[in-house]
Amino acid sequence: MSGYFLYHSIGTFPGKDAALSAQLSEFSSRWSATDDGQWGYALEKQGEFLSAWAKIIGAAPGTLAQAESVTAALYTLIRGMPETRLKGGKVLIAKDCFPSLHFLLAEVVSRAGGELVTVEPAAGELWVSDAEMLAAWDKDVRLALLTWVTSTSSHKSDVKALVAHGHEMGSLVGVDVTQGVGIAPYDVSEVGADFTVGSSLKWLCGVSGAGVLHATPELIAETSPEFRGWFSQDNPFSWDLDAFSFAADARRFGNGTPNVLPAIGCLPGLSYVLDRGIADIARDNAAKVSRLAEGVRAAGLPLASPEDAAERGGSLMVQMPAGLEPGTAVEGLRAKGLHTDMRGRILRLSPGTVTGIEECDRMVAAISEMVGATASV
Repeated sequence: MSGYFLYHSIGTFPGKDAALSAQLSEFSSRWSATDDGQWGYALEKQGEFLSAWAKIIGAAPGTLAQAESVTAALYTLIRGMPETRLKGGKVLIAKDCFPSLHFLLAEVVSRAGGELVTVEPAAGELWVSDAEMLAAWDKDVRLALLTWVTSTSSHKSDVKALVAHGHEMGSLVGVDVTQGVGIAPYDVSEVGADFTVGSSLKWLCGVSGAGVLHATPELIAETSPEFRGWFSQDNPFSWDLDAFSFAADARRFGNGTPNVLPAIGCLPGLSYVLDRGIADIARDNAAKVSRLAEGVRAAGLPLASPEDAAERGGSLMVQMPAGLEPGTAVEGLRAKGLHTDMRGRILRLSPGTVTGIEECDRMVAAISEMVGATASV
């Protein structure tokens, strides 16, 4: 076991190196062959990638598309919606969203003639509560993007309840599942959101470049993506310049030549999650997070995550003293074989299946030692 606490960044699993090497070696052999089988093989593998994602989030056939990133997925969808969707209305997002999505919306919503409303946490709180989101959510909100689990506090929203409220308000509602998918169950049909975006990194143990976009059939039919190409069609090999027609399903969110290598690189991680099962992975994580939380409380450090485990994702965030420089703290932990990161004063701890329970105790001891040293200066 190891002192790896970075599942909020890049997830891993026992044997990942060998499994990923074998997958990429197969790609190398097939792609380098002097025959005509490359694209048949590659598109089959991309289909396996989408099928695995569909199993993990309960998506129906034809409702999922690969995207370069979560940001690209959101852009493709929003720029494909009718211009009247956002013009003159509000778009709602929480301040503790993943910043890249806010950067995108700030520009796209403005160009569409809408208003981006960023919901702040209540005074003294470190995350945007569901209550704050609901208080800001009126019938002028045309679209809301929810963060299921935040990357700065691990706060987990009741997205099902928020989606239901949004639909009562007449809003289109999307969910970013990136920090929760693979460590907690998520079913698109049960949640009921109009669209879902996510990454294959984090708890899904994949590689970069393989985000996904899920949309309901009704929303798919409404979109005409601006970012389009030969793979937006039912038949990509229809090259009649005057006969372009969108595919009827989520394939319309495709564009140019598919970026198949990241999808192939994600297959070992997706297979691991499906084979072991999210429930088992979550139990393993919960035991380690509980051990960390007990130790952190005993050390007198405040959490930057909800106290109630049911309101958290798979990570535990800790507020570190103001006098502790983040780079120095991370380097000090790394020197002890403990790998994590900080965002400002927030230390982020995300133990997964390769993280040892004894390393959780070592992490708490190392944190306590650093805090003590800082206090004595």
